[in-house]
Amino acid sequence: MKWVEDAKEGLFVDTLGTVYVADTANNRVMRCTQGAKQGTVFAGGNGAGANHLGAPVALSFDRRGNLYVADQDNDRIQRFSIE
Repeated sequence: MKWVEDAKEGLFVDTLGTVYVADTANNRVMRCTQGAKQGTVFAGGNGAGANHLGAPVALSFDRRGNLYVADQDNDRIQRFSIE
């Protein structure tokens, strides 16, 4: 998958084998479920508004299944529910 190959920053695999990638150059987080041939945009879009990202660089999950994204250009950490 080209977007995974181009990802230079954060990558996280959850307990179900779903891969989340911080696609820094395209200001988004991609998600690819186990066995899928293509990923989907999970979060992002260039900008400073809610749910927009500017150069996401790192990913982490909490025990409740929330995804935290280090949003470098906007100097913040955003939380997204994966449900």
